[in-house]
Amino acid sequence: MSFDSLIEQTKQALAEVLPETIEVTDIELEGPHIVLYTKQLDAFLSGGDYLRQVAQRLRRRVLVRSDPAILSEPKEAEVAIRELIPPEAEISALYFEPETGEVTIEAANPGAAIGRQGSVLNELKRRIGWVPTVVRTPPIPSKTVEEVRIHLRHHFEDRRSFLKKVGVKIARDRLPEKIWARNTSLGGYREVGRSAHLLTTQNSKVLIDCGIDPGSDRTPFFNAPELLPLDSLDAVVVTHAHLDHCGLIPVLLKYGYHGPIYSTAPTRDLMTLMLLDAIKVTAQEARRGLYDSSHVRELVSRTIPLRWGETTDIAPDMRLTLHNAGHILGSSIAHFHLGDGDYNLAYTGDLKFERSWLFNPAANRFPRLEALIMESTYGGYRDVQPNRAQATEDFSRLASKVVGRGGKLVVPVFAVGRSQEVMLVLEERMREGKIPRVPVYLDGMIFEATAIHTAYPEYLNSQLRTQIFQQGDNPFLSDVFHRVDSSSMRIDVIDGKEPCIVLATSGMMSGGPVMEYFRSWAPEEKNGILFVGYQAEGTFGRRLQRGLSEATFMDGGRQITVPVRLEVATIEGFSGHSDRVQLMNYVATLDPRPQRIVLCHGEESKALDLSTSLHKRFNLESRVPYNLEAVRMI
Repeated sequence: MSFDSLIEQTKQALAEVLPETIEVTDIELEGPHIVLYTKQLDAFLSGGDYLRQVAQRLRRRVLVRSDPAILSEPKEAEVAIRELIPPEAEISALYFEPETGEVTIEAANPGAAIGRQGSVLNELKRRIGWVPTVVRTPPIPSKTVEEVRIHLRHHFEDRRSFLKKVGVKIARDRLPEKIWARNTSLGGYREVGRSAHLLTTQNSKVLIDCGIDPGSDRTPFFNAPELLPLDSLDAVVVTHAHLDHCGLIPVLLKYGYHGPIYSTAPTRDLMTLMLLDAIKVTAQEARRGLYDSSHVRELVSRTIPLRWGETTDIAPDMRLTLHNAGHILGSSIAHFHLGDGDYNLAYTGDLKFERSWLFNPAANRFPRLEALIMESTYGGYRDVQPNRAQATEDFSRLASKVVGRGGKLVVPVFAVGRSQEVMLVLEERMREGKIPRVPVYLDGMIFEATAIHTAYPEYLNSQLRTQIFQQGDNPFLSDVFHRVDSSSMRIDVIDGKEPCIVLATSGMMSGGPVMEYFRSWAPEEKNGILFVGYQAEGTFGRRLQRGLSEATFMDGGRQITVPVRLEVATIEGFSGHSDRVQLMNYVATLDPRPQRIVLCHGEESKALDLSTSLHKRFNLESRVPYNLEAVRMI
């Protein structure tokens, strides 16, 4: 359907649905959405199900906003907001979004800001024209969240123009031939790292993830002819913010991709944090970076955030819905609906099918599902992990042993996900006296990543949300945690005489502050290092797990060798990946169960082992492609 025909169809649907008293003053395409502007917003929204009826007729997501002519100036609107909302709401910030006609109100007590049955917000809408949304003030302020919001506010005109172009491209005519689709493996197949999948139909091309290889300098196959030119892509979809899935998206922007990026809002913010930190680490190590901060800012401008369960058009013949993957904050299973109900497939990204300290288990129910592209990190028949309860006991025992003998324990963690889970365990166990109460130092991006978690409570599991926001008990704010915010403080922690626990990045020991703690503490037998996350082949962490006896470092231009005498331990139960049992159970409980499964994100032997087991148990087609192999889906 062309742009002009879509606008005409929208006008016809409005004529059929709306009474004459409601006037739509303008119709625009904004990315995947049709946006209607009206001066009778209250009547539109309160008049039954007008919006739903229009959306059903168009089979598209439809938004309605106030005509800009009736919006108060932001300064006048702010005065009215502060007059109408009672002081006990404790407003902490106001964010006006001129491109949407919405104002976000951050308040410590959202109920007071909303009023009984929404009375305060309804009065606000009448007074200022803006559509108010109330969110809870994050318990820990996040610099990243604030800077992302400021950037979007300052560039809203450019973003509006960008979204219109995206909308026009989505609305272009389809080719008349019967739909076909294929998945091309551009990275992360028969290996862990550099995840990249290209989903192609005769009308569209969408790239799902584009990450680094943490154990080497290898990138996805950017020179694959199917991918080029980069601006022929309709969209990039990011399942989550770990660098092996998103670390090279700025490179796409640098070399010619100008289209939209779809993810959840927390994934967007965590990506921003991770990518900017990667630039910093690259500079500190005197290496040449593949991109700079301008490309990260462009990424923020081009990202279209989606909520879980929200279906949206991203190409003429593709609709995308994101679902909880249970891996890290905002991590998603990307479900694609192709054509007019012709085919449905999903990419799991990284998957955790178990309720964790932070998240609910991965979603396993979909409207339709013919094929699944699934990770196989722990797909080998011996890859059975302890559950979270057993992992907690194992962690407590080892931590108590190391600090009990006067040692220092360093835990290499990814800033996002594992670090927050370990924090929750440490806080609870120290409060209960099951681990000696010693200082816990957070080094790297951990504190800022934790702040982003508290900015998006709707993505945490219900128990943790209740504990933080209703019971007023925020374990992340415990006085056992201390942020290492300078190199001098890091030196003090390293040289200190008292036992302590340090959570430090990077999780696979491929650089970052964890290496400084390890180098200093490795020669002492009383110290310990505890791995709680996956260590990819080729990383320093994997070599250490295998029994490295000495390690070599560069220090001021000279090479030094450090003996490894500290205790090395691994606890698998904290992993954000499903183990073999959980992967098999996930497929067993899928509703509906797909006819085909394609495996990725796993070492070759593990992926092949899992593939064989899935075929034997469920009698479905299971494949393990090589990189650069294309699998026809329909």
